[in-house]
Amino acid sequence: MSDAAPQSQTSVEVASQPEVWEWAVAHTRDSAGLPAKGERVAVVGCGTSWFMAQSYAALREAAGHGVTDAFTASEFPAGRSYDRLVTISRSGTTTEIVQLLSATAIPSVLLTAVGEGPAAAHADHEIVLDRADESSVVQTRFASTVLLVLRASLGEDLAAAVADARTALAAPIEADWVAADQISFLGTGWTIGLAHEAALKLRESSQSWTESYPAMEYRHGPISIAQPGRVVWVFGQPPTGLAEDVRATGADLATSDLDPLAHLVLLHRLAVARAEERNLNPDTPRHLARAVILD
Repeated sequence: MSDAAPQSQTSVEVASQPEVWEWAVAHTRDSAGLPAKGERVAVVGCGTSWFMAQSYAALREAAGHGVTDAFTASEFPAGRSYDRLVTISRSGTTTEIVQLLSATAIPSVLLTAVGEGPAAAHADHEIVLDRADESSVVQTRFASTVLLVLRASLGEDLAAAVADARTALAAPIEADWVAADQISFLGTGWTIGLAHEAALKLRESSQSWTESYPAMEYRHGPISIAQPGRVVWVFGQPPTGLAEDVRATGADLATSDLDPLAHLVLLHRLAVARAEERNLNPDTPRHLARAVILD
């Protein structure tokens, strides 16, 4: 009989990502409501969904599809003109998203894991990614699936990203990453959103001290905390000279040639490992609920 602890629900959800991604791309291929090329778009979410919005906004503009701004729902600029509003809410119940959709006349689409919720009642279109839904409080596969679907809508071929996610699920988790007393996450362009999301994941799941920055900003102050026993994790290729600067501090540099979204899958596994090392349950972080619903 094994004395191993039962596998967390978060671990199960993390491991399912390649299959869920493949399903989601096929499931949403003909979905209505996603932005057309040339439209002026606002993308809105809260928490993790906001960071996915940031990544999509950067990707869409870089692909030449049009002006794309990302906002957290509570800071959406009233009165600004857009052709389409893209909203992201795993539960479809997030108060700030419901309030924004109910107050706007901008043509809108909601990406959610739970159909026909309070937010959907105010959206012009709803895309339900029910197979990406999660039992755990901490978001992993829903967020990554939403971003993958949005990348697919830009015309990306994501077969390599799915293959890289499978590689990330089999890759080793370095002991130094699990033991590190501090981790800083860096990104450039669309991976800045991934850096912010990675930092949030470790804070939520393992109460870790994490920070996140655009990679070129790291040398403008934050590098002062780098030292042996700490990690600098970079999504995508580090800017020229940054790897050498980090190594000179004695901090561990974590990079990868995987698709950056697959690199986030590796980070998901690290979040679970750090939580378990600290005897924390990654499924139910303290002070958090599955959705933020305000009175």
